[in-house]
Order: sequence, then C-alpha cells, then structure tokens
Amino acid sequence: MRVHERNYPTHDLELAAVVFVLKLWRHYLYGSRFEVFSDHKSLKYLFDQKELNMRQRRWLEFLKDYDFGLNYHPGKANVVADALSRKSLHMSMLMVKELDLIEQFRDLSLVCESAHNSVKLGMLKLTSGILDEIREGQKFDVLLVDKLTLVNQGQGGEFRVDENGVLKFGNRVCILDVTELKKSILEEGHRSGLSIHPGATKMYHDLKKLFWWPGMKREIASFVYSCLTCQKSKIEHQKPSGLMQPLTIPEWKWDSIN
Repeated sequence: MRVHERNYPTHDLELAAVVFVLKLWRHYLYGSRFEVFSDHKSLKYLFDQKELNMRQRRWLEFLKDYDFGLNYHPGKANVVADALSRKSLHMSMLMVKELDLIEQFRDLSLVCESAHNSVKLGMLKLTSGILDEIREGQKFDVLLVDKLTLVNQGQGGEFRVDENGVLKFGNRVCILDVTELKKSILEEGHRSGLSIHPGATKMYHDLKKLFWWPGMKREIASFVYSCLTCQKSKIEHQKPSGLMQPLTIPEWKWDSIN
C-alpha cells in the first residue's frame, strides 16, 4: 500500500482490495457475471448506503461497470487468511539464521541438480591465466629482473612484490616487453565490448590504473591512431560539413521526397 492508503479505515481498505482485484482481472471479468466474497460484512450493503465519502463514490462509479454480486463470507469459514486481518509474524533466531544462509547461497550463484538419492551444487567461475603468465615472464625480462633485484635488496622504491609474487609499480602490474602480450592488453582496452574505442588520453588513464611498462603512453597513442574504426568515426577526423545548403526545387510533384 501507498503511504496515504495506510490511513484508510478498515471499510475502505476492504473496498480498495476489491477495486484492485477488479482492475487486475478486468480482461476476464468485464462483461461477465461473477461473485465477490468478502469477510467484511458492511461491504454487503455498499450499494444501499446513502452516505458515501468522495473516495467511495469514485470507486462506486468504477464498480458499476461490472456485473457482480458482493457477498459476505464469514472469516471463520475462510480457510485462506485475510491479509488485512492477519496476525503479525514473530520470527525466531533460527528463522533469521536460515534467511541469512539463503542470502549467502544466493550470492554464491549455485546451480542445484537433484537426483533420486542426492543433491549436487555447482558454480561456474571464470578466471584468467594472464597474471600467472606475467609472473613467470617477469623472471626472464631483463628490465624487470633488475627491478626484482632492487626490491629484494630493499631499494626498489615504488616497485614491490605482492602476495602472489607479481612485481608491481605501486598498485600497477609490471608488463613484460613482449609484443603479443601488450597487443592483447591494448586490444582489450580499446576494441572490447566494454571499452568501445576510447581516445588515446581516456584509454591511457584507464589502463594506467592496472598496468605499467616503459613508454606506455606513447604506445597507447600509436595504437589508437592506427585504429581504422577511430579514423573513420571520430569527429576530429571528419571533414567540416560547412553551412547548410537548401534542397533543390523539384521540377515535378513527388519527384523528390525529403
């Protein structure tokens, strides 16, 4: 319910529930004869009431569009609990713990497969082996080997080795001087579905948060300027269109449609 609907008296709340149901199932009920049952006895005399508030009058005009009977059904005879008269639910600590476990299982994104005598839970996790490749290659790169030696001697400055054994410059992974590796990183940062061909400056600021290698900014600029898609679509490479030109006057009707 909305905030103002919570202030309705019980009679109007019961009537609002009837109006809501009629709107929800209008495509089934409109033009047909049906019966509505409510455990609120006063609704039985709704159409005979002489004094109605403005809200009830508005709803009564809506109810007149339907052909139905409004009947009283005692609450004791109704096995389905009425939402407006339902008792509040007191949750135990065991139920709270159960809900917490349900939340944790949902976050794990587990796939459940049930058999006749067991239940199997599985989870798909995507990983990349590029960090392992970089860590192993750093041991053979001439420049990075010198940096590793200085780090081991305590003179590495901003260079450090993280808990996984990867050499980093601050929080940025040090990339090997391998053309294929750099090319794959540049293509992922420029042509992937998430990057959508950024400019040289934007791409540099994005990649420098994660990677470092000497001459990185220059190589990124060279890569972006060599991209054929950027050369075709970027506005700085387009010829100025100049002033708007008037359309030519057609010689015959329907000769040119614009």
